[in-house]
Amino acid sequence: MGEEKKKSLAEELKELGGLPWWLYLICTAVVLAVAFTDTLGYDAMAFIAVTTALAIILNKFGKILPIWNTYIGGGLLMVFFGTAVLKQLNLIPDGYVELIGNMVQGDVNILSVFIISLIMGSILSLDRKVLLRSFGGYIPTILGGLAGAAVLGSAIGLVFGVKPIDMVIKYVLPIMGGGNGAGAVPLSQIYEQISGEPAANYYSFAIIILTIANLFCIIAGALLNRLGQMKPSLTGDGTNIMPVDSKLIKEDVKIKVTLNDYTGALLLCGTIYAVGRLFSKVLLPTVLGAQIHTFAYSIIFVVILAALGIVPANIRVAAKNMQGFMVSVVGLMCMVSMGVDFDLAELASACSPANLLIAFVIVLGAILGSALVGKLVGFYPIDAAVTAGLCMANRGGSGDIAVLGAAHRLDLISYAQLSSRVGGGIVLIIASFFFSFFL
Repeated sequence: MGEEKKKSLAEELKELGGLPWWLYLICTAVVLAVAFTDTLGYDAMAFIAVTTALAIILNKFGKILPIWNTYIGGGLLMVFFGTAVLKQLNLIPDGYVELIGNMVQGDVNILSVFIISLIMGSILSLDRKVLLRSFGGYIPTILGGLAGAAVLGSAIGLVFGVKPIDMVIKYVLPIMGGGNGAGAVPLSQIYEQISGEPAANYYSFAIIILTIANLFCIIAGALLNRLGQMKPSLTGDGTNIMPVDSKLIKEDVKIKVTLNDYTGALLLCGTIYAVGRLFSKVLLPTVLGAQIHTFAYSIIFVVILAALGIVPANIRVAAKNMQGFMVSVVGLMCMVSMGVDFDLAELASACSPANLLIAFVIVLGAILGSALVGKLVGFYPIDAAVTAGLCMANRGGSGDIAVLGAAHRLDLISYAQLSSRVGGGIVLIIASFFFSFFL
């Protein structure tokens, strides 16, 4: 990984969204010119044209900007913040601000397609044996990190006059939710469904506090690696999470998928959503008085499918490929939508010394809680803290790579994925209860 030749700025800018730079500029100029003359219209094609024109350049900028690309969140977060700046400067016509919001989070709701595809692909791509065995010891370790984050977060919150329940809802859940696409975004949807307030009201602060925590997670990964060098008894060789782990994680078998397989994966995706809707709207909308969100039930259903091993390998691979498309393409469009709903004034107010300290303490709680429970179930404390603690508190997939890279434990990526995906799902389920009872 470190052997890859780094591209120069000129080489990076030669292509934008797979297009030669000059062709991208021509396409974007045409789209924006037609949009600003109010000729483009306000249909799905207009939405695709405007969002991709904005997202491609902002995504590239976020990927090549030093410090930002390593510590802040890269291209996806630049699309979000960059769009917010453009909107604040009135550089996006009001009609398209409304169109983008409606397509992604309104009646059309592309966001649901994005989230369900992400849930299905990430869970079905986990090795079945890993999924089953991990529930024995790894899930309690994740819960230990979550509990540690909640306890220490609530304690530091009292210092700043923040009630424990507000601390959990506004700080702990977003940080520990498994990242952005599988965490902050669906959390904001659950918030909207239960509270009746716009999802952006929750997301705008959630993504800020999550971004702050992600920075601390990366730094903590490097420090934990250093601690392991000083105290070898607390860690393994960086490839195993427990002393008796005999190569639990297997490489995916290379399976050729056809276009027909994607049709089946789409049907499965729709079925997963349908089951989630059926339970959340009809069969079991509440549990112990708490309203359970569609996504939470969908996650439970996918985990059951994965545990039973009844989904054919070709469909699992197709689902994983669909997830990649959603993250790389549709995710950019979703971030444009989140950006047009974002109030930049909240960013300045959120980056206060109090929020910095709160985010730091929550990350510390995740480390201590997961290390302690990990030790009790037979894991190496440091490796448990990195995977079940930091990889719950970071920004999901990209955060996992950054944290594991800093900790020199990239071989533990499958465990990190379990934290981000299954752990994030657990947070969604917990959030459904907390939002129902305390909002």
